Amino acid sequence: MFSGIVEEFGTVKEIRKEQENYHFTLTCSFVNELKIDQSLSHNGVCLTVVNINKEVKTYTVTAIKETILKTNLKDLKVGSKVNLERSMLMNGRLDGHIVQGHVDETAECKKVEESEGSWYFTFEYKTDNKAAKAGYMTVEKGSVTVNGVSLTVVNSKKDSFQVAIIPYTYENTNFHTIKEGTLVNIEFDIIGKYLAKLATF
Repeated sequence: MFSGIVEEFGTVKEIRKEQENYHFTLTCSFVNELKIDQSLSHNGVCLTVVNINKEVKTYTVTAIKETILKTNLKDLKVGSKVNLERSMLMNGRLDGHIVQGHVDETAECKKVEESEGSWYFTFEYKTDNKAAKAGYMTVEKGSVTVNGVSLTVVNSKKDSFQVAIIPYTYENTNFHTIKEGTLVNIEFDIIGKYLAKLATF
């Protein structure tokens, strides 16, 4: 379980394919605090730490074929910046919203607009009635997770939405690398999914 408050961005150091699995080796400032089997959010994708090399300050996680197909991890390259968040402490504050680390789909950045010191990002995603009934939608002033970042929705439409990014978030997450055409991972609000499910009974 995560909160969508990104700790920092890590850097991809190596990508290795083994059959249908991809092993991603990254570096970040808290490598020495990690443990094998620990859950860590990568651009909003919950992955398990499988190896740690404290000498060179790197760790490795593995993504299966389904994860690669459904997320933007397939676009990662050596040098890519990845938003990282360790799992939430149950006795801590929930500064963002409840994030599971289970990406629903990707969305494409359609526009980036600077607005007097902050930025508006517009994202478009594929939707249909079945997806909407499953809660794959946004609502005005609701929560959505973009690349693991907990954000508030503005200008919610049937298949698109905007988010406003302040300078701190822009500089300390990989939002500063997102441009028109970039694919991002999105996780819709779990509360909305439960409400959508209840409405079908």
